[in-house]
This record gives sequence, C-alpha cells and structure tokens, in this order.
Amino acid sequence: MSKRMTKSELLEMSSLGTLKPVGYAVLAFKDETVAGEARKSLLEAGFAEEDLLGLSSAELFPNLADMMRNASIFAGFGYEVVLMRRYMNLASEGVSWLVVHCDDDRQTGRVKDVAARLDARSAVHYGLLMHEDLVTAA
Repeated sequence: MSKRMTKSELLEMSSLGTLKPVGYAVLAFKDETVAGEARKSLLEAGFAEEDLLGLSSAELFPNLADMMRNASIFAGFGYEVVLMRRYMNLASEGVSWLVVHCDDDRQTGRVKDVAARLDARSAVHYGLLMHEDLVTAA
C-alpha cells in the first residue's frame, strides 16, 4: 500500500524530474471545470479529500521542458519518456491535472470509469513495476 502524498511532496517529486507517483493515477482534463467534476465524482465514489490533489499545468510541470532535455538516456528505453512527452504537450495546452491516490484494483477501476466518462485527455496509473493507461491518450 502506498503512502498518501501531500501536494508539496508531489511537487518536489516533479521538480526533481522523477515523476513516478506509485499508487497514484495522474489525470489530465480539458480545464478546471471538468477536473472539478472529476473530483466531485471521485468523492461520491468513496475517495477521501486527501486522496485527490488538483494542480494546474504550471504547478505540476513548471520545468517540464528542462526535464525532457535532461532525461536520462535510460528513460528512452521505457515508457517514462513517452509519458514525459505526452505531459509536456498537454501542459502546453494548459490542461488541469488531478492526481488520485488509488493503490488497489477497485479504486483504480473507479478512477478509470470517471476518466472515461469525463473524456480525460490522459489517465495513467503508476504501479510499482509498470504504468497503465486508463484511457486512450489524446
């Protein structure tokens, strides 16, 4: 079971260029309104307020271009660099992000349902050994 992170802990992780929040799903929505709808739906589905971290693109990825330039050569061998590129494109569009603590299959399924229903631009669950796309990426 993964530990819940605070917003500052998540931001510290992203500033170090190693965004890999195991036990979380990172969702991107068209705007704050849709992200707010997702938050409300997830609360109604049984998630706690502390399970949900809402962020703007500027908050979550203030140095994403630098992260891409400085990515390890080994990042290119995995899915990390694909996600970084996707996130950089979405961040440039100004999407709103919702980071959801979901470290079991039942919770992840609820997140997947909400992401699909609200047309998430991206939804990725970070497992210990692999990442899972919860919706088809835009």
